[in-house]
Amino acid sequence: MSIIAEYGTILLILACLFGFFMAWGVGANDVANAMGTSVGSKALTIKQAIIIAVCLEFLGAYLAGGSVTDTIRKGIIDPNMPELLENPQLLVYGMMAALLAAGTWLLVATHYGWPVSTTHSIVGAIVGFAAVSISVDAVNWGKVSSIVASWVISPIMSGCIAFMIFMSVQKLILDTDNPFRNAKRYVPVYMFLVGFMMAMVTLIKGLKHIGMPLDFRDSILLSLLIGLLVMMAGKIALSKIKEDAQADKAFHFSSVEKVFGVMMIFTACSMAFAHGSNDVANAVGPLAAVASIVASGGEIAGKASMPSWVLLLGAAGIVVGLATYGYRVMATIGTHITELTPSRGFAAELAAATTVVLASGTGLPISTTHTLVGAVLGVGLARGIGALNLRVIGTIFMSWLITLPAGAFLAIVFFHILKLIFG
Repeated sequence: MSIIAEYGTILLILACLFGFFMAWGVGANDVANAMGTSVGSKALTIKQAIIIAVCLEFLGAYLAGGSVTDTIRKGIIDPNMPELLENPQLLVYGMMAALLAAGTWLLVATHYGWPVSTTHSIVGAIVGFAAVSISVDAVNWGKVSSIVASWVISPIMSGCIAFMIFMSVQKLILDTDNPFRNAKRYVPVYMFLVGFMMAMVTLIKGLKHIGMPLDFRDSILLSLLIGLLVMMAGKIALSKIKEDAQADKAFHFSSVEKVFGVMMIFTACSMAFAHGSNDVANAVGPLAAVASIVASGGEIAGKASMPSWVLLLGAAGIVVGLATYGYRVMATIGTHITELTPSRGFAAELAAATTVVLASGTGLPISTTHTLVGAVLGVGLARGIGALNLRVIGTIFMSWLITLPAGAFLAIVFFHILKLIFG
């Protein structure tokens, strides 16, 4: 009697617990960094950010989180290796170890307030167990090297875009004789850009999973339409904001920042939905692999359908993680790197979304975390290097470097423990 047939139910229950733990880590670390700019710029309170994120991350994860997924996460492992075909339980142990390892590393990182990449955590964990426990040849090293390249590319790209966006805000609005009037004139254009970019993120990242595959041209046309609708809605919202001369005496741009505050709420909603649809796979991809192997009695499929209960478990884990522990990473992104106002936070979020769109269009694997941190750095640099907290930035970069080896090391340890227990 095979190990999977004998212990199938126990393995599946354990995999669900580990998957929930990993999803909790995604919520506590990754979702928090998507909301950090909105909270740091005081456009939203922590409570409001958590409510928005809980609703939209859940919808993004459940509706657009993947009906069919590559269970062998991101094509990193070759499922047709003879060792795996002979011993399918190795892949089950490996995926469970990867979930537990990535979840553990995210718990450590979140405790210290480090915004690390959940994608790199799970990739590192899968590479670790596959290289040591199956064989070095089981790992698709080309795929791994392109992921490593994305560490450098995504923050630089989003940092440059954020720098340019914020410089344009300074030139067109902040450094003019009448900032408030110019804010009302130019902010609808930025709103169009926000609507367009956020729609592109969602359409490219999400809808193919729910049976609505749109090609790039259709996505652009639909996004242009959504951008125009957002611009019109924005104009209506802005017409209600009046200049507050009293507040402007205390802070020259008080009325202007209120205008940007309206926009930050929208960017926060869109970022949460796009993030939920994209990153829930980090938690549920390996779990779906285990579920399909157990259900088939030990057969390994290259792809497995994503059962809705798996997505539901992942979405629930993300929500619980954000609500219980997300405030630590929010503080790092929102206040510790550089001081954010709604105009700066908006520039960072728009830049991060633009980078995600460009990377998806060109097939570059990127990390939402690295992208957003890069964007916040770009906004800080636009005000001069003195505006950045270099000690915090150094700590964040170190945590990025450690993520892949930490995930790999923990996965190897957990893999051998599971192998010892189940044989």
